[in-house]
Amino acid sequence: MSLLFALDAEKAHDITLGVLGGVSRSNFLSQILQSGIGNRVPDIPTRLMGLEFRHPVGLAAGLDKNARAYEAFSALGFSSIETGTVTPKPQPGSEKPRIFRLVQDQAIINRLGFNSEGLDNYKSNLQKRRTKSIIGGNVGKNASTSLDRAHEDYVTGMRQIYKLVDYITINISSPNTKALRELQNAEYLDDLLFKVKDTQSKLNKVSGIYTPVALKIAPDLQPDELETLCELATSHEFDALIATNTTIDRPTTLASEQKTEIGGLSGKPLNDKSTDTIRTAAFYLEGKLPIIGVGGITNTRDAWDKLMAGAEYLQIYTSFIYQGPAIIETIVKGLQARLEHYQCQTIAEARRKLTKDQ
Repeated sequence: MSLLFALDAEKAHDITLGVLGGVSRSNFLSQILQSGIGNRVPDIPTRLMGLEFRHPVGLAAGLDKNARAYEAFSALGFSSIETGTVTPKPQPGSEKPRIFRLVQDQAIINRLGFNSEGLDNYKSNLQKRRTKSIIGGNVGKNASTSLDRAHEDYVTGMRQIYKLVDYITINISSPNTKALRELQNAEYLDDLLFKVKDTQSKLNKVSGIYTPVALKIAPDLQPDELETLCELATSHEFDALIATNTTIDRPTTLASEQKTEIGGLSGKPLNDKSTDTIRTAAFYLEGKLPIIGVGGITNTRDAWDKLMAGAEYLQIYTSFIYQGPAIIETIVKGLQARLEHYQCQTIAEARRKLTKDQ
């Protein structure tokens, strides 16, 4: 990690994905990784979207964009890997440099802009799948696609990967594709969600397979915007809400030199804002669909707080970059110890018990 952190952030990212991609292609190396690291992560069975997860910590989208290394990430101990964001056509994304480490803040700013090798390459990689871990597919729109035709890109992505992944995420919340977050406004959202769910229904009938669909949202929504979004996600019967993506806000506590770079901020400074969004969304959703909590989780306490705020499952990204694979074991063992302390078998049981006690 010291060597990687001495390199440009994106160069280090590419080298890491190259190595893990090689591990993913080798069943022998994956088994070694699993036996050495992955097996140390205990089980806390977690169920949502009709899927069974080994424990409640997965890898968030953005690290394995082109589905090159999900076998290795599974062997490291993640119970799920959300691949993507993938766009229908290949696109280079934003100009470099576009990833910035805020080491003093345990944070990252990125403005990648949905750099993607496109659906054809992405599908080819998924067709080589061996892992039994849950694999999600995060789909977005090409930068050249107008907002009024955005649904076409999401529907195209869904159709292409529907039978290759365990769930699909509709990403309308990245701050790095021009005007993308406008899709969270009621003007576009109702029609987009209708077309996404209609496509899911048709694919279900044709294939006999039900692949759940989640909606990923930003942490920067106003309360009335979040309420409307939750109402629409519920009325259109989405299978989960993923809260949250990166933020465009810059907390005054940031100390790193690169804090003024444009892009989405992830990592420790996002934690409280993400947890607040989860808590508010849980209030609006009233248990009608589950929340996957992501954003700034760096330790067991952060993870526990998100679960108690209303999340059913968690994803990490930036803390994995800073702390390495050990963070998975640390968080899951910490959650297991909390459950034992409160004499509960599941996260949901602990949340009910603590809410009742309060």
